[in-house]
Amino acid sequence: MLGVVVGDALGLPVQFLSREEVRQNPIHGMTGYGTFNTPPGTWSDDTSLTLCLAESLSSKGYQPEDIALRFLRWYREGYWTPFGEAFDIGGATREAMEQLMAGIPPLEAGPNHERSNGNGSLMRILPAVLYFAHAPESEMLQRVCEVSRITHGHPRSQLACCLYALLVKELLAGKAPLEAYREMRDKESIFIGTPMEKELPHFQRLLSGLLPSLPEGAIKSGGYVVDTLEAAIWCLLNHTDFRSTLLAAVNLGEDTDTVGAVTGGLAGVLYGKSAIPAEWLAVISGYQDIEALCRRFLNCLPWQ
Repeated sequence: MLGVVVGDALGLPVQFLSREEVRQNPIHGMTGYGTFNTPPGTWSDDTSLTLCLAESLSSKGYQPEDIALRFLRWYREGYWTPFGEAFDIGGATREAMEQLMAGIPPLEAGPNHERSNGNGSLMRILPAVLYFAHAPESEMLQRVCEVSRITHGHPRSQLACCLYALLVKELLAGKAPLEAYREMRDKESIFIGTPMEKELPHFQRLLSGLLPSLPEGAIKSGGYVVDTLEAAIWCLLNHTDFRSTLLAAVNLGEDTDTVGAVTGGLAGVLYGKSAIPAEWLAVISGYQDIEALCRRFLNCLPWQ
């Protein structure tokens, strides 16, 4: 989870810059200001919603209504934000928050039209994956889909979260990245007969096994959920330590904070807290509170 925070903060200053623009002044460490004119170590909605989800699971167990209430506190009050105000809110997430305020049940709030497949549920899904990682696989995937639906109701977004969850599960089991990736791909058939089956063609580049060998120029890093998932896994499979993996992610340009956050979650699972550069953690806004929440979350995991 600290990997999510660090990846978000690392990428935020160059968010929306093209790959070519980032290459003119590449990211080598934690910087600040830039796109949102915020100090080094500032994090965005990716981290805020991840922390809201982790806090809900820590405090209440799995209760979608409580998760939704904490998301609304973030949206309306700036809860779990660096400076008391939510910013950089995605379109689908904003629409879901308005739906929740109108009384729509949490699992029906996320918009389900095809153009709502941004990366806003993938970016904050890791706590749900960790919480259910040792449950039966079918239960883990069901819960991951439900948590995704609070903000993103389209099956494509849910499938992206499920594939991410399957990869995390293999990494938690101690698998090396390429082996974990192969195991994830081998489970494609479990989606046959589900609402996600028709979305599989959108993930064929990922599921074909060709992704690791693609050149950087073939990797997209915008806000589309398929592109974000591909970029994160590509960075993980093509680098061998936390620092280089995260720097590769944010230097792709475009939606750098979310690609950084999703990549950071995977790299955090693989390499652990000790691999995160201390100088990056030292400047994270509200680090002590975040670390304390992470410890509470760790202690609440059903499989600990």
